[in-house]
Amino acid sequence: MQSKLDSSVQYLKSVGPKRAESFQKIGINTICDLLFYFPTRYLDRRTIINSVKAAKYLIDGYEGEVTILGKVVSSEVIRYGKKQLFKVSMKDNSGFYECVWFQGIKFFKDKFKPGEQYAISAKPVLTKYGNLQFAHPDFDKLDSEESREFLNTGKIIPFYRLPKELKAKNIGDLSLRKIVSFAVENYSQYLKETLPQNIISEQSLLNIIDAVNTIHSPKNNEALIEAKNRFVFEELFYIESLVAMRKHSFKKNIRGIKFKVAADPIKKFLSKLPFDLTEAQLKVLSEIRKDMESGKPMSRMLQGDVGSGKTVVALIAMLIAADNGYQAALMAPTEILANQHFKNISNLISHTNLKANLLIGGQRKSEKQKNLNEIKLQESDIIVGTHALFEDTVDFNKLGLVIIDEQHRFGVEQRFRLMKKGTSPDVLVMTATPIPRTLSMTVYGDLDLSIIDEMPKNRIPIITTLRGEGNLPDIYQFIKDKISDGYQSFVVYPLVEESAKLELKAAEEYYEKLKSTHFSDIKLGMIHGRMKWKEKEEIMLKFAAKEFDVLISTTVIEVGIDIPDANIIVINDAFRFGLSQLHQLRGRVGRSDKQAYCILISNKPVKKQKSLFENNFEYMSKAQIEKYKSQIRMQAMTEYTSGFKLAEIDLKLRGPGDIFGTKQSGMPELKYADLARDSEILIEAKKCAFEIIEKDLKLESPANQLIKEQLKKYYTEQLKFSFIG
Repeated sequence: MQSKLDSSVQYLKSVGPKRAESFQKIGINTICDLLFYFPTRYLDRRTIINSVKAAKYLIDGYEGEVTILGKVVSSEVIRYGKKQLFKVSMKDNSGFYECVWFQGIKFFKDKFKPGEQYAISAKPVLTKYGNLQFAHPDFDKLDSEESREFLNTGKIIPFYRLPKELKAKNIGDLSLRKIVSFAVENYSQYLKETLPQNIISEQSLLNIIDAVNTIHSPKNNEALIEAKNRFVFEELFYIESLVAMRKHSFKKNIRGIKFKVAADPIKKFLSKLPFDLTEAQLKVLSEIRKDMESGKPMSRMLQGDVGSGKTVVALIAMLIAADNGYQAALMAPTEILANQHFKNISNLISHTNLKANLLIGGQRKSEKQKNLNEIKLQESDIIVGTHALFEDTVDFNKLGLVIIDEQHRFGVEQRFRLMKKGTSPDVLVMTATPIPRTLSMTVYGDLDLSIIDEMPKNRIPIITTLRGEGNLPDIYQFIKDKISDGYQSFVVYPLVEESAKLELKAAEEYYEKLKSTHFSDIKLGMIHGRMKWKEKEEIMLKFAAKEFDVLISTTVIEVGIDIPDANIIVINDAFRFGLSQLHQLRGRVGRSDKQAYCILISNKPVKKQKSLFENNFEYMSKAQIEKYKSQIRMQAMTEYTSGFKLAEIDLKLRGPGDIFGTKQSGMPELKYADLARDSEILIEAKKCAFEIIEKDLKLESPANQLIKEQLKKYYTEQLKFSFIG
């Protein structure tokens, strides 16, 4: 009977060929597609009060949102001075109230017609005239018949995303609800189960027919949560199955290198370091050593905050590989970072008989060819580079260890392309962007995890403050006063647009302005994204040599050369940066035993605001998070220095796809699950998937045929990464 679900949506009541075309434009071709076009939100009768009750709530001190159902009486645009507002007068069965908009008036003024029914949701206020008012409320238009039925029965109404393609064919909220409802009532019975029955029973999940029916027409919130959880579990279960396959096929099917770890070379190397390793570095080193000695290919992720000392740990792993007669490759995302690694490593191994080479796209042809020859002849032990490392012209003699820095800048496919340059090399991936646990279980769940959760002992926590643009003259004076204490400073500006020309123009304008005013009597430098990597490196080296007191910069310094005396960073228009980017920029300072400062600049006056992290952040809705996103980012930066804490907040703010680019990482995008919310379901899904894959890697048993079918049907692109070796 499955063929009924494969029928075109045009055969549904109220659709037809013309409307079917608009559905096809948004990816809905079949009746089955429509059944899985889930509501984006719901309006629940139990949350609705009347206008009299809303006013009483306010008098009693209630500060939350309410929902009122009412009819439009009139609307008008009111001018006050040079500004204007749009006001809609409404009434329900107990009285009158008003809605006002101060922005987007052109859009809203054509929305509300007298007599139309609306559900209005927002925080109410009482005006000085005693009127009940909602500013910029959420609103849902209701059909009058639907509104009466809704009020009488207390029904939960689903709301679906209504793209412009559907609106163009006169499909509104009510007509879309009716089309979907007809499809669910008449066709959901033909759905075939997509999870094995034993998993449904063990996890106490709804079957697929009940889950689809409930999600479109929930009887109550409890039933809705149960239906949503079914699809969240299913999505995470199949993702974790892919992760388990990738991990176990790599570990089981491939013979790795059994490195012998000699203590003397490592002790000698450590004795030459100008610092002692932290306990966290030693613990991670022990985990890496066990992997390298095991004879199974290492597949490990090394997480550590900016400046925690990951590179030294990675270098010791490279020394072990070289001591066993193998080559080690370190891949970095940018030429300036690759060059920094190359120089640091060259300095640290200068007392040994090992040789390091640099391979990047910007090299002269003769220099590049010389490096390629040395790599092929194994005259080079440690090779540092960018994407150039996995080009066809690169021929390693005996590649035994692959290290990837800033892993989230590369995809799974790129990781494997570099691995294929050797025969089952050990792999260590590093990231200075801390990853929330839930994200590491999905995007990087095939990797064993090591964390450096301790900073070097001489590091003092960076003081982070938020200031308005009006404070800039005082901040510039603070920067100048600190020069006598040996301080250097970064002054960072965001990109005006994704345009190299505009970036250059903006950087130059700020540089010239500051040079002729506040910083006319100090040494000023400038760096921006349009420079070639050699120019960038030259500027940074001059800065490190104290030829500049202050460096004007765009975000090109986000990942860059360490400058120990750079202990002040001013980030202009800080609201325009993401949380992880702000944390990375802050990591450019505080690399010494001096107190460092990160000053975030707002283009609006800064008021003292109550912290959003005390109680309510965990319980904020997506709409509230969107509303307070900038405030959340700024408060997070000033309240927390831990990259791991900030990563958890960033996950809730942006979602996993935006943080780590699930497309480029080889993982599917999440449709139902929210990793910030569904961590408990994720843990269960992972446990269940890993148990099955450990026993039956290729899903050959009859009990696992349904899982195999689903993976082939929906995850073919990702499956190719699960058996690469």
